[in-house]
Amino acid sequence: MADFRRGIKAGVAAATVYLLVSVILAAIGQMFWYPGNFIHAAGLGIHLDPLGVTLSILSRIVRGIVFGAVFAALYSFLLGTTSVKKGMVLSAFLWILSAVQLIYITPGWPTGGGHTSTAGITVSLSSIGLALVSIIFAMAFGALVGAIWNKLREKKVTEARKSMAALLVSFILGGLMWTSGAVAFFMNVVVRGFPVIEQPGPFWWYSILFVSVVFLGLPGWVLALVAWRKTRRGESGLKWGVAGGVIMALTGIMLLPGVLAITGGVFSGRKPATEPSAAPIEQ
Repeated sequence: MADFRRGIKAGVAAATVYLLVSVILAAIGQMFWYPGNFIHAAGLGIHLDPLGVTLSILSRIVRGIVFGAVFAALYSFLLGTTSVKKGMVLSAFLWILSAVQLIYITPGWPTGGGHTSTAGITVSLSSIGLALVSIIFAMAFGALVGAIWNKLREKKVTEARKSMAALLVSFILGGLMWTSGAVAFFMNVVVRGFPVIEQPGPFWWYSILFVSVVFLGLPGWVLALVAWRKTRRGESGLKWGVAGGVIMALTGIMLLPGVLAITGGVFSGRKPATEPSAAPIEQ
């Protein structure tokens, strides 16, 4: 398996540093802006409400964990000669992925604007200026994860197929997203009854995608599971991974696990590797 422990540690450490910088910038922003579009674009808005602060901290830690896990899973496939460059490549990739997701799930874009967050990457497309700020902060976060990754001790691990790690992360994220979506869906059915799709309006398209997570996300998740199990046996999970990834990606909301499943499926055709998953790549 990939060195997930190292990646998660790097992601959490980077998220903690990012959070401290957020507090500093938020304090400075309150002195010059009210509330400050710059801070909002970077995903740094912090409120005095204790529950809001707690949820803000937890969300950033969780996103750091996800980013670190994805970084570890895709480390061998990322472009770049150093870990810092690999982190920036991953952050750029996730930013583009989040932007595509935002456009896909936002009715009436670009007039609708909006912002979304995925794996530590905050994307805002309400204006060119805010988009540039979010790109800069995303790249900085990726570089920070890569720098911390270099400082952590490397764990010697071997794996049957490098792509298995990407499929594993896809399986875990897909399962979590489907479970949360299914719980919300059935609670909505109990409270409101059928239909659960909004009438044509601002949230009509998002409601359709939300329901598609429940009915399309599950078979896609199962196919990703089959692909992962095949790679564990040293077999290729190309067809299963790509099929499951495409189905999950169609929901929009499960785009990240879908792309990971496709990536893992495509690379699962490679021959088994015996070298350590985390090569000694330094600055």
